[in-house]
Amino acid sequence: MSRVLITGATGAVGTALLAELAATGHDIIATARHAPASLPGNARFTTLDVRGGDADRVIGTERPDVVIHLASVVGVMARHLAHAIDVGGTRNVLAACVAHKVRRLVVTSSGAAYGYHADNPALLRESDPLRGNPEFAYADHKRQIEDVLAKARKDAQGLEQVVLRVSTVLGAGMENQITALFHRPRLLAIAGSASPFVFIAARDLARILHRAIADGPPGIYNVAGDGAPGIRDLAASLGKPVLTLPAGALKAALAIARPLGLSRYGPEQVRFLQYRPVLDNTALKTRFGFSPDLTSAEAFAQWQKAAGL
Repeated sequence: MSRVLITGATGAVGTALLAELAATGHDIIATARHAPASLPGNARFTTLDVRGGDADRVIGTERPDVVIHLASVVGVMARHLAHAIDVGGTRNVLAACVAHKVRRLVVTSSGAAYGYHADNPALLRESDPLRGNPEFAYADHKRQIEDVLAKARKDAQGLEQVVLRVSTVLGAGMENQITALFHRPRLLAIAGSASPFVFIAARDLARILHRAIADGPPGIYNVAGDGAPGIRDLAASLGKPVLTLPAGALKAALAIARPLGLSRYGPEQVRFLQYRPVLDNTALKTRFGFSPDLTSAEAFAQWQKAAGL
């Protein structure tokens, strides 16, 4: 049995993790800015805002064996606020873990940390460079977070780290910038690009996080189901048409539309569809010892059914 503190416990992944841990003997401290509607019997709640001194206060008081750091920004938010939560919050949690001798820190990073680049390998491995694009706040912040964690692996070797570079998480009721694409009447494709997607089911991610508490070895792991369906495969599954546009034409249109307030996206968004990072999950299955139950296509189908699409 371990004492486990979870940041961001009221988010979609945190909720799935609490359900996964409900029948275990772990002592769970669920933390977030606001209390959840309910908690399993082995969990209690305390308020923690990762942006300030709460992390040091709460971790110093609770003395957890393991901290699972889920607090993150997924939706649209002012960049300075997102940075304060994502990067600043991780620094605060990490510093508290070191100061109070936490045994293990588990962090959900993202495959977006690799960046959206034309020269990305077909399958990205954990040894590939992190080049999160500065123009994408989420990718850039995840890269910065990983820089902070890498420095700590040298400076604070007594703290074990499990860093999970997670693909798009899908589960019932989960919506984000990616799933918004699939609600549109027709899906957008870039000419000459398959636009592959990798997904992980929320239940699989919760089980991976559960394993990371004790049994999973420390290290960095890509987290994705097998396979990478392309945008046209997903459109076929949804029964929706595909609008295929040349990259140059779409960039030009967005360069005009955003200044006029007709779109919140600029020309840089084309890279988001063109060069999606596809994660190799070999290390997850072999070194970490976990094989996802659902492939990327199966995770998508499960989400699609729950979403009524």
